[in-house]
Parts: sequence; structure tokens; C-alpha cells
Amino acid sequence: MIGLLRGPLLEKHPNEVIVDAQGVGYLVTIPVSTFTALPDVGTEVKLRIHTHVREDAIALFGFLTADEKTLFERLIAVSGIGPKLGITVLSGLPVGDLVGAIRGGNVQQLTRVPGIGKKTAERLVLELRDKLEFFAGKTAASPQTAPVSPLNDVEEDVLSALANLGCARPAAENAVRKVRQAGGADTFEALFRKALDQVR
Repeated sequence: MIGLLRGPLLEKHPNEVIVDAQGVGYLVTIPVSTFTALPDVGTEVKLRIHTHVREDAIALFGFLTADEKTLFERLIAVSGIGPKLGITVLSGLPVGDLVGAIRGGNVQQLTRVPGIGKKTAERLVLELRDKLEFFAGKTAASPQTAPVSPLNDVEEDVLSALANLGCARPAAENAVRKVRQAGGADTFEALFRKALDQVR
């Protein structure tokens, strides 16, 4: 099993990256929180990896921090939460907010994440409320600042991320437009989270 990848970052997109590990390019699915903290393409990166093996495929899921990886693995241990939905949950809420919502039984906050209905949110609370001791005392982290990019590049990255979360492109474009007009969203993560609120 692959537990860690280290090497130059060949490509990065809101939900996946390609890392060159000794001449082999590994495609790794990542949450938005990891994307916003990635270095520039060409820079060495170290990702903690969860290897998911199915009969027809082997998929790699990568995280910059141990907290993200641990929480992801707790999430996918819950009945009905697969790796894809686990990444969506981590992309929908910062780690600190997600842990707080689960430990506090805040079902309403959890259902704001695309793909999480009331029953799934209640199951997350029921099964994980007492299994997140590792995160005890941690507060919600401040949003990471994304590298400054030309406006169009940021918008396209946000649209790509929203599409990967299941949002229709017209709705995503409309949401991004509204957030840009309102101002106050100068980073990828700020624009992404505000646009996500618009399409919920």
C-alpha cells in the first residue's frame, strides 16, 4: 500500500494532482483544503496517501496534513460514506468546522455539504461523535490563502471544483458571478466556499 508520496508537483487542479515519484506520475484525488495549500507546479510536495483498492481499480487520496487523512479515514468508515463522498465532505467544510459539527451534533451544518442528507448527517454524528478524540480541543482553522492568480484562472478552478461536487455548470457560473459582484472573495477558498453557499 502507498502511504506517502513525495516528489515534484506536475499538475494541480481543485480536486486532483499528479505527483512525480521517481519518474512515475501518480494521479491523486485531494480535498479543496489540500489544494489551497499546495505549492506551485514544479515544487516538491509531500502527500499523505490513503490507498483505496476495489476489484476494478486502485485509487489514491492525498492530504497535506495528518488531521485531514485521519478524519477522511474516520469518515469513510461510516456506513454509506465512500471515498468520493468523504472528499466532498472535507471539501465542503474546513476540518475544524467539520469536527465541531459532528461533535456538537449540528446536523443542519452537515447537510449544507452537497451529497449529505439529513439521515447521513445523523449517521455521521451517531457513529463519529465519540471517535474524534484526536481532534479534541482543536478549533476551526482560518482559511488558507490560495496563491494569487489571475481572476479567470481562479474562477475556472472554482467552477471545476463545484462541478466535481455535482453542481451544474450554469448554476456554478451564476454563483461565482454573484460572489464576485458582492466582493470580499479574493482567494480560491473564499470564492469557492461563498459560491458553494449560493448553489446549495
